[in-house]
Order: sequence, then structure tokens, then C-alpha cells
Amino acid sequence: MKHWFLVFMFALFLFSSCSSDDEGGPNVEIVPPRLLAEVAAENDTEIKEFLQTHFYNYEDFANPSANFNNRIKIDTIAGANADKTPLSEFVREATINVSDFEWLLDQDEDDIPHTLYYLSASHSYEELEQERIDCPECFPSVADSVFVRYEGKLLDGSSFDGALNNAVWFDLARLQDLTQGFRGFSEGIPNFKIGDVENIIDNGDGTVTVDDYGVGLIIFPSGLGNFNRVNPDIPQYSPLMFTIDLFTMNQTDHDGDGIPSILEDANQNGFLYDDNTDADTEPATVAFANFQDADDDGDGVSTRDEITNDQGEINLDDLPDDNNDGVPNYLDPDAN
Repeated sequence: MKHWFLVFMFALFLFSSCSSDDEGGPNVEIVPPRLLAEVAAENDTEIKEFLQTHFYNYEDFANPSANFNNRIKIDTIAGANADKTPLSEFVREATINVSDFEWLLDQDEDDIPHTLYYLSASHSYEELEQERIDCPECFPSVADSVFVRYEGKLLDGSSFDGALNNAVWFDLARLQDLTQGFRGFSEGIPNFKIGDVENIIDNGDGTVTVDDYGVGLIIFPSGLGNFNRVNPDIPQYSPLMFTIDLFTMNQTDHDGDGIPSILEDANQNGFLYDDNTDADTEPATVAFANFQDADDDGDGVSTRDEITNDQGEINLDDLPDDNNDGVPNYLDPDAN
């Protein structure tokens, strides 16, 4: 998100106390990162309690006034709001597996399930399901770029980031990077649809509005967020939530090799950085995941050249496989 996140990107250990010993040397207690599985369970309990004790302004969305701004507002179920329907009745769930290597840890934790919760305020889930069938290109993937308004908050309501007045572009693939650490944002956005870009509204003040855009809420555990990083506005191991307005998107080909980045998720686990076909031959200092690598198999022939047929065309449904081994040329160093 903001640039200051990069400052803390490799905070793997927290020095919880320092003092001088009798010989004048430092006495440092190193607190190791907690286990992903332990924190995921703890965070999920926190999130579920939050969902049961808070509500959003669903009545405004059901019967919008003339000046309603389509913004989600969250409040506590208490007092005059004691009869409100809790968020838990509106959200849907998605399970995302996280492994310790994604946090540069070595604790033998592979594919630890983390539950992400999302709420669609602008469209019913039935509408979204049908729209996904009718217009699959209206939904971004974790590899695409999106144009959004958003605000990031802790569960106590304190804001740590946001762009509420003017929408900004986000590269969702980059948010999975260890230097960013907001995989939950990237994983949550594809549950919403973009606006109707065929009918852009000119507001007359130099800005435009896209009609029928996706309005939603994403809540996720720290293993999909900031986890154990030291950050001035986000306590370690804190669940995070984002309100989002999704206006439009661009399908992304990060390395310009002719293969859309989402199709370079070879193991289809939704995490782009663990797919590197030529990892065994690349020096560790210059290793690139496939979606960042213009020569995916490291054979000296660019991916774009290897996927271009004899007619000079690229057909992603029929990629060249010269040795007929079931592996397309661009992923097969033995094909040439």
C-alpha cells in the first residue's frame, strides 16, 4: 500500500527488550515469529466475534436516498442499533492457503488455511454468480491491475491507509510480493465486479463516474496481511479490513511475453511467486517467477518467440509443443 510499508518489509524478529550486561555487552531477547496456524486460528476468532457484533448500513443500500454515496459504514450492534442484522449474516468466506516461506520463515508450515471474509453491498451474490457466467472479463484476477477507492482499517475502526476521494490503481500481483504483504487485498478484490465501463458518466468537474461498480468489504487474518512486521499503524498479528469501490481493471502481462500473468500461475494456487520453471538454473540473486520472466524455461529463446506459431500468431488455446510431450515449448527447455 503506502510506501512506508517497504521500510518494514523484512522485520522477521522483534527485539522485545535490550539491556547491558556486567561486561558492557548487550543482552538481547529475540522473540521469534509466532506460528502461522496459531495466529490464523486466533485471528479467525477475533474476526468472527467482530462479524457477530457489528453491522453495516445495509438499509441504505436496499433503499438508497437521492444523495446516498454508496459508502459502507460499520457500527456496533448496541443501544439504538440493538436490532440490526450482524455482518455475519451477509458475508461469504474464502479459504486461502499460506506457507511459511511467503513470510521468509522456516517453521515447517505448509498450506496453512486462512479464512478471508467478504461482503458485497452493491450486488447480491446471485447477481454476481450470474454476471461471472455472462461476463467473466468483468471480474479481475489476483494478477490484474484494478482502479479502486479504498480504506484500510483495524477491527477497532482505526484507519491506517486509504484513498477515499480519488481512485488509484493497484497491481494486485505486486500486493502478493513479500515487500508489500497485503495478499488478502489481492485475494478479496476478485470477488467483486467492475463497473459498466461502456457507460462512463462525466461529472462536469474533470472527474468521471462508472455506473454499477462493485462496492464491498474484505476482512482477513494477519497471515494475509502484515503478520509479524513492525509497523507504526498496524500492530503485529492484527486482522485487517478494507472497504473497496471497484471501478475498472486491466488484465496484466507483467513481463510482456504474451502470456497473461494469471495464466502463469502454473500450480493454480493463486500465489504467483512460487511458479518458476527455470528456478534450478537461475542464480538465486536474479530468480524471477514466471509472470516476471520473459524466458520462462531459461533456454535462451524468449517466451514470446516460443508461443508464436508459424503464421506469426499467438493462440493461447493451442500453444506450440514441438516434441509433443504435453509441455508447451515456452515451459520446456528440451523443446529446441
